[in-house]
Amino acid sequence: MTRKIIAILRGIKPDEALGVCETLIKSGITQIEVPLNSPNPFDSIAVMVAEFGKDATIGAGTVLTPDDVQRIADIGGELVVSPNCDIAVIKKTKALGLLSFPGVMTPTECFAALAAGANGLKFFPSFLVGAEGLKAISAVLPAGTETYAVGGVGPDNFAAWFRAGISGFGIGTGIYTPGSDIEDIRQRADTIVAAYDAANIN
Repeated sequence: MTRKIIAILRGIKPDEALGVCETLIKSGITQIEVPLNSPNPFDSIAVMVAEFGKDATIGAGTVLTPDDVQRIADIGGELVVSPNCDIAVIKKTKALGLLSFPGVMTPTECFAALAAGANGLKFFPSFLVGAEGLKAISAVLPAGTETYAVGGVGPDNFAAWFRAGISGFGIGTGIYTPGSDIEDIRQRADTIVAAYDAANIN
């Protein structure tokens, strides 16, 4: 089962990357991003792709430039997530055959991202849009548009977001914070997966 959960490993270091990645995959989370404002992010992505690239979709978050997209592609990353809607980043991502999830908040940004080829939309920070705001925007988006809520989402409100029509979630500090030990990450991941499965009745 492929769950639409993206683990956001902001602050992870290369020497932690393999252990954390393996733990998440075992818990059932197989979409993993390393934000580029983490220490040596490309090194972390590279080691995870080399070891677990066949088991998970791995890539980068906080991707702000086409040059960063190229670097992600060069090390085998597949996932490009941004906090904003940058058309040049989206187009470069798609030109290289990678998955594009730009950050959006308004209908204008949503349609601009989709027109540029985005695979899905990251509503960020989603607590500002809210489940009801997402529901209203989703009503005008093309059928089947992938939408992810990021920022202020977690096991306690998955159900409300699913009722509003969200496709999936990006989880940051709820699943990983710098210095977290493996057992703590495993427990968080298991809780998130269980809540996701219970709430996702579609």
